[in-house]
Amino acid sequence: MTVVFFFLLLVYRLHGRYHEMAPNVVPMDYTKDPDVKLPMQLIINMPELKENPFKERIVESFSEDGEGSLSFNDFVDMFSVLSEMAPRELKAIYAFKIYDFNTDNFICKADLEKTLNKLTREELTAEEITLVCEKVIEEADMDGDGKLGFADFENMISKAPDFLSSLKVELFFHVSCLKRTFIKIPMASNFYMLMKHST
Repeated sequence: MTVVFFFLLLVYRLHGRYHEMAPNVVPMDYTKDPDVKLPMQLIINMPELKENPFKERIVESFSEDGEGSLSFNDFVDMFSVLSEMAPRELKAIYAFKIYDFNTDNFICKADLEKTLNKLTREELTAEEITLVCEKVIEEADMDGDGKLGFADFENMISKAPDFLSSLKVELFFHVSCLKRTFIKIPMASNFYMLMKHST
């Protein structure tokens, strides 16, 4: 019961943050399953994501429409996966999606270059980037196809146990969000929808 209460409290607080970004668009009553999506620009400007070099890719990875707009369920999924409590396997799936810039279900040399440029804030030279990318592919590419599939990626991060612990976002709550806890959510359907990735 405590876990359910904690989860519901978190959902209410997340709704407060979601509503706060667009109070004229996001309803307080979700019993009619409103088709509301907030654009990427609003989401990436949240304090939790604003300084993250992967903020656009993070939002795109959780966007059901693939264009970066997030429904409330997408928003909850994003913060669930990026929480400290998310299972390692789930974090690995989304880390792979985030680094797969061209969305072809592989991490190729171009994806690795973009990842390194973002991680280092473009402080490495082109030659250094190429060298690192080639070394990563050489060491992690188990089937020799010149790119990393999910199995390659999973094997690579298993050798760096702290890697996925950096894939988290702390949720900031404003006082206004804490007061806004009375929203109508149809419990059975939304509880399942919001928990679908954590099982």
